[in-house]
Amino acid sequence: MSADGPERLVDGYAQVVFDLDGVIYLIDRPIPGAVEAVGRLHAEGRAVAYATNNASRRSSQVADLLTGMGVPARPDEVLTSAAAAAELLRDRLPAGAPVLVVGAEALRAEIAAVGLTPVDRADDGPRAVAQGYGPQVGWTDLAEATVAVRAGATWIATNTDRTLPSGRGPLPGNGALVAVLRTALGRDPDVVVGKPEPALFATAARRVEGGRTLVVGDRLDTDIEGARRAGLDSLLVLTGVSDVPELLAAGPDRRPTFVARDLAGLFDPAAVVRVPGPPDAGGWSVTAHDGGLELTGSGSPLDALAALCAAAWSTAAVPPVRAGSPDAARALAALGLPA
Repeated sequence: MSADGPERLVDGYAQVVFDLDGVIYLIDRPIPGAVEAVGRLHAEGRAVAYATNNASRRSSQVADLLTGMGVPARPDEVLTSAAAAAELLRDRLPAGAPVLVVGAEALRAEIAAVGLTPVDRADDGPRAVAQGYGPQVGWTDLAEATVAVRAGATWIATNTDRTLPSGRGPLPGNGALVAVLRTALGRDPDVVVGKPEPALFATAARRVEGGRTLVVGDRLDTDIEGARRAGLDSLLVLTGVSDVPELLAAGPDRRPTFVARDLAGLFDPAAVVRVPGPPDAGGWSVTAHDGGLELTGSGSPLDALAALCAAAWSTAAVPPVRAGSPDAARALAALGLPA
């Protein structure tokens, strides 16, 4: 608490690093409140960056996409797994070395931009395979990559997101395509570049001297785990992939510092909660009862969530949650949990 009332979450940080899909936009449309939230950060003079595992766009294309949505962004504010993969290969391979690219044109462009030679076939003698998401990736691309890796090429995956968000629900992501090669080859990639590896977040954090960085994401398995690996605080927003049941079941390496429904939690103290909270957070009480967790009391659903996290994270397996009062039933419904 400050003399003027509760502190805003954002006041504790010099920089906010956003994931994109599921946080700022969904496919090609801004998530409600995102444009206003980023505009407010800019108006307050706070550093903003974007870290995305999506390797289907270059940094400049992502910046143009954001700007077109009303979120002014510069290419140097955008960190992509495609660019990070290209930089890693540049440091490992001689100039001009052939790299078999499985993915979108953006990944090919990043490989070429660092002085390497994108190729399409195993017969071209690639020194490495760079695999990223691309909506046109097919069996032939995966087969060529399989042959190249088996012949000794280094296998670099931009990311291993199992799914990506869409208006029709989660769809196969690069992790699903990586799994095809993993099955065919009987092994994992040599290197995975994107989240949950800490490189993207660590790079962003180094840009702000003497200030703290907050990571905002919608996925526990990439954004939140990546932030924890980078030693940074994180805010989970419930506008994308991860939901409350997944949060309650999260292991220690995937637990966020804060949770909010959306980006309003950056500015409104009532719209965000630190997790876990005490078992009696905000007027709620969570107790073990008949093999489950019982929520009783009254208050905001977010405070109920903080109390539930405290109870669930202290158990080896998440027991069923049930309501012990009408207010608790309404809170659980608001959190997407059966009462």
